[in-house]
Amino acid sequence: MKKILFIFLFTIISNLVFSQNEKHNVVFKDFKENYNRGNFENIFNGFSDEMKNALPIEKIKEFLGGLKLQAGNIEDGAFVKFENQSFAVYKTEFEKSILAVNISIDDKNLINGFYVKPFVDEVTLNRVNALSEFPSEIANSIYSQAKNLPNKTQFSIAVLKDGDVSYYGVLIENDTINSIKNFNRIFEIGSITKVFTSTVLASLVIDKKLDLNNYVNDYYSIDFKNSVKINFSDLANHTSGLPRLPENFDLSNEINPYRNYGEKDLNEYLRNILEIKNSVEKKYDYSNLGAGLLGYTLGISQKTNFNDLLQKRVFNKYKMKNSYTSPKGIEFNIVKGLDTKGQEIPNWEFDVLFGGGGILSSTEDLVKFSRAQFDKSNKELELTRSATFNINDRMKIGLGWHILKTDKGSDWIWHNGGTGGYSSSMVLDVEKKNGVIVLSNVSAFNPQMPNIEKLCFGLMKMVKN
Repeated sequence: MKKILFIFLFTIISNLVFSQNEKHNVVFKDFKENYNRGNFENIFNGFSDEMKNALPIEKIKEFLGGLKLQAGNIEDGAFVKFENQSFAVYKTEFEKSILAVNISIDDKNLINGFYVKPFVDEVTLNRVNALSEFPSEIANSIYSQAKNLPNKTQFSIAVLKDGDVSYYGVLIENDTINSIKNFNRIFEIGSITKVFTSTVLASLVIDKKLDLNNYVNDYYSIDFKNSVKINFSDLANHTSGLPRLPENFDLSNEINPYRNYGEKDLNEYLRNILEIKNSVEKKYDYSNLGAGLLGYTLGISQKTNFNDLLQKRVFNKYKMKNSYTSPKGIEFNIVKGLDTKGQEIPNWEFDVLFGGGGILSSTEDLVKFSRAQFDKSNKELELTRSATFNINDRMKIGLGWHILKTDKGSDWIWHNGGTGGYSSSMVLDVEKKNGVIVLSNVSAFNPQMPNIEKLCFGLMKMVKN
C-alpha cells in the first residue's frame, strides 16, 4: 500500500573487487537468517559505522518490518552479478515476491550499502497484441507494460483529455492481450484511498466542523504517550512523524494484514508505544498509520464512523455508485486480485486503518471524482490540492495529493496504490482537464508492479502533447 513498495535505497561508495563474492555470500546468508528470525538488531550490528549513522536502528527496523509484512520470509537466494563494481545482487525468493537484495561490504565485511527492489528477469514472453481497436500509440504503450504479466491480468484505464474520457480495458488470456469492457468493474485502489480520506477532512473544514490545525488528541479519552500532539494537517500530508505502520501491528496475517488491527490495538499504540520522529523539524515520511488514524479520528469527531462519513461526503456527493468500503456483497463485480504467481487471492479488509487504503472502486467512478476536480468552484477539492509542505524542488504535497512539477512548469496531482492483489495509479492536470487512471489486478508484490506507474505517466505524456 505504500506510495512505492519495496524501494529502499542507500548507497555508500566503496572499492570492492569481484574476488569478494564468497564474502558477500556469507554476509547474505547471515542477513537471511537474521531477517527470517526478526533479529533486525543483529542486521544493524553488521553495518559499518557510516551506515549506522546514516540509517539508525529505528529506520532499519521499520523498513525490514514493513518488508516482512509485504513480502514474507526469505525462502531462497542466489548470487546473480555484481552491479556498479560494488553491489552483489541476489535474486531473493520471498514467500510472496521475488526481489533483488543488493549488498556491498567494506574491507571488514561490514555492510556499507544496502537496498531492495523488484527483481526482473530479462525474459520477454511471446504475447499476441490484439488491441487493434485502440489507437496504435496507446495499444503499443499498454502492450509494452503488460506483455510479461501473468494470464488473467486486467487493466482498466481511463484517459481524460479536455474533460472528455476514453476507456481502455485489457485482459491477458491464453497468451493474448485482448481488449475488454471493464470500466465499471471493481478493483482495490489501495493508497489512492488516502486522497478520499483527505477529501472528507477538507469537506469538514469547509463546513467549519474542524480546523486543519486541530489536534486529534482532543477526540480521544486517553492520553497519548509523552503528551505527543498531532494535528489533522500533519496526518494528511505525512509530516506527523508517525512510522509507516504501528509497532504493535501483527505481521503474521499475510493474506489479510489490516483486518484484525482494531480500536483496542490503536489505543494501546497511542497510549503506550507512540513515538514521533519529527520532534524538532517536520519531514515528509509516508505513513499508512497516519492516514488510518486520520480517517478513524474524523469518524470519532463527527460521532459516527469513517466509512459512513466517506459514503455521505464523497461517494454520494459525487455520484460514485460503484465505490465501496468492503468487498462483501459485491464479489460478483470484483476483478479478482492476483498474487505474484498469477493465482487469485482474497481481498484485503480493514478496521481502524481503513483510511490508509481500504476503498474498492472503478475507473468510471474515479472519472467522476476527477471531473469534480476540474470544477473551480469546488472549494473542498481545491483545498486538498493546495500545497501544505514542500518535499523537494519537484514535489509538494497538499492534503492527500502529491503535487508534481513537470518539465514545462505544469502542476500534476498524483497518487498511486498497491495491495496484495492490486496496483493502481492516478494523475491529473486540473488546469488542462487532462488525466489518466490505471487500475489493475497486478499485485503490489509483483516485480512488474512499477509497470503500472510507467503506463500511467506514459499515457499522460501522450495526452498533453
